Amino acid sequence: MEDKKRHFWQGALCGALAMFLIGAASLGAVHFAGMDVLLKTEADAEVGADAQKKLKALKKLIDEKYLYSDEVDDTSLTEGLYAGYINALNDPYSIYYDEEEAKSFKESTSGEYSGIGVVMSKNLNTNIVTAVQVYEDSPAETAGIRENDIIYKVNGEEVTDLEIAEVAARVKGTEGTQVDITLIRNDTGEEETVTVTRGKVEARTVSSEMKEEQIGYIRVTEFDSVTYDQFAQALSDLEAQGMEGLIVDLRNNPGGNLLTTANMLDLLLPEGIIVYTQDKNGEKSVLSSDDEHQFTKPLAVLVNGNSASASEIFAGAVQDYGLGAIVGTTTYGKGIVQEVITLDDGSLVKLTTAEYYTPNGRNIHKKGIEPDVAVEYEVNAEDKDADNQLDAAITEIKNKKGNAD
Repeated sequence: MEDKKRHFWQGALCGALAMFLIGAASLGAVHFAGMDVLLKTEADAEVGADAQKKLKALKKLIDEKYLYSDEVDDTSLTEGLYAGYINALNDPYSIYYDEEEAKSFKESTSGEYSGIGVVMSKNLNTNIVTAVQVYEDSPAETAGIRENDIIYKVNGEEVTDLEIAEVAARVKGTEGTQVDITLIRNDTGEEETVTVTRGKVEARTVSSEMKEEQIGYIRVTEFDSVTYDQFAQALSDLEAQGMEGLIVDLRNNPGGNLLTTANMLDLLLPEGIIVYTQDKNGEKSVLSSDDEHQFTKPLAVLVNGNSASASEIFAGAVQDYGLGAIVGTTTYGKGIVQEVITLDDGSLVKLTTAEYYTPNGRNIHKKGIEPDVAVEYEVNAEDKDADNQLDAAITEIKNKKGNAD
């Protein structure tokens, strides 16, 4: 049982706005147009036979009547069948990835890949794809892509209606090759096309600096396999500089790996529950912190409407333990977990398998985490570096430091 739980946590994703990155019940037995489906009853077998019959009829129609039948790729049709099968769940978080998309996913979660250095999010209501983060010194930054630019076209083809994994697959490619990205600028609304030369990108998911009055600041842009070490190092560096309070900035962080998030929280929380999940059968899996580390200085966590899933687990745990103040606006509201399962042919299924709960038993799905200190972000046209939400977090830390003194 422990091995099974460990496997689940390692494969669990808590990301709502599926970034660049992106077993199920066992699949095997009757052939279903290339898909093997486990059949348990005669009724299942009858359904499978009916489905095969209909698929053959559709294939015949394509071969005999479809105007462009000579351009049809049978492999793409089959892959489309698999994707459609999962898509029919009508769950935006459960997705099938073919072998090539699966490779892209594995690269992105490893923290190093060949691409342009942008984290993209897709609005589930408008389908608009946005560059929510642009890595420092990345090919994207060099080409002039900025945070909050809309990714409108890739190599001249509109990507608005594509799944985020397909957009990522088109953007990424062999090191040294070029890709044309058509943007709609966030600040002007103007359309502009830039040419980006792809390169090796190491995801720098954590940045840090010391603010005024020895207030440490750590920004976490996503939770992937490299994030824990980067966060632990930033925390250690700030402590060595005499940090007297800490701000963790999770704004626009769409989530990521659940186990990574829990390990980071273990550096801050007292002994106790970090998060627990519950599956369709009512089975609970718990991640807990030990008493080896505990952050006891004033703490604030910055969030906004794009802080999702794993970010909400982080903020929710800090809030439940009363460890610090949540500052900003209500978070995205994704309280469900996806498990990534590799199939025998190298493809992947990302499947919603459980709900997660904060230490106090809160499920925030479609609700979000309400901030303790509500502050709407205000654009300052005269000072692009101005950040009123960060200012509010700094004020919160100063007040707590004053009370402690």
